[in-house]
Amino acid sequence: MKKNVIVSLADSNYFPLLDELINSIKRFSESNNVAICVLDAGLTNEQKEKLSTKVDEIKSAQWDIKVPDSKIKGREWLKSQVSRAFLSKYFPSYEKYLWIDCDAWVNDWKSIELYFKACDNGKLGITQTIGPGYRITSKVNWIIGKLAIIKSQNFKHAIKSNISYAKARKLAFAPHINIGVFSLEKNSGAWESWQNNLKQTLKGGDIFGSEQLAMNMSVYIDNIETEFLPLNCNWITSNLLPKYDVENSTFVEPYLPNYKIGIMHLAAGIWKDKKDMRLNKEIAIDIETLQGKTVNKSLRFNN
Repeated sequence: MKKNVIVSLADSNYFPLLDELINSIKRFSESNNVAICVLDAGLTNEQKEKLSTKVDEIKSAQWDIKVPDSKIKGREWLKSQVSRAFLSKYFPSYEKYLWIDCDAWVNDWKSIELYFKACDNGKLGITQTIGPGYRITSKVNWIIGKLAIIKSQNFKHAIKSNISYAKARKLAFAPHINIGVFSLEKNSGAWESWQNNLKQTLKGGDIFGSEQLAMNMSVYIDNIETEFLPLNCNWITSNLLPKYDVENSTFVEPYLPNYKIGIMHLAAGIWKDKKDMRLNKEIAIDIETLQGKTVNKSLRFNN
């Protein structure tokens, strides 16, 4: 029986990305010892049939916390903002859960091992979106002299979600945590903290981003025990482009010592001519190489 599981979610539009994520996992021999499960948020029967030959389980995502229809507006894929906080309910047979957004793919298995190790003893394994080369960590609007309006992602979302100013201030300049890749043990107390905060953020704010704000609250306000992993374990391309190592045919961090990218995450998309690389695999951009040249490449997974 497999003890560890990787879980993702998609609707029919993001199925190609989900399929690429699964293929990027299964090319590693180590994946034979890890289950792969999928939450269905609007896949077609044909897509689910194709996935069934590759994954261990497929379950329909639900609204595990009641959300008004006026907020959903038919966007069933937004279940991802709720259901990922209840993974053990959907897939109860496993001991450790690693969530990876479907617009990400695995470039180095070492990151998978790190995430499963990171969540030992009930800890949350996750990556902060801050590292070498990040030039802006929080936005502010300067008014007069020393006066400014805080525009950081955590603070802005907290205020919009009717979180108290005392809590919002604690989040204001904390390094933002992206929830697109994380790991937790089945019996971790972090689940309850996250779910309680999620009920609060869903009640007061928009659905999109609610689960991310809730997890930031769990880490920075509830102080759940957290193992922070290196940036290459969840490399968000829209924040900082990687470089390409031609000699080894792989993506790496753009600064010395140019660690290999572990999980490539296309969160927020990579846009060219008003087209998103997540929805159009033909989109390619110029990437610097370690060898001092430029190559035109897609950042999506390619066998």
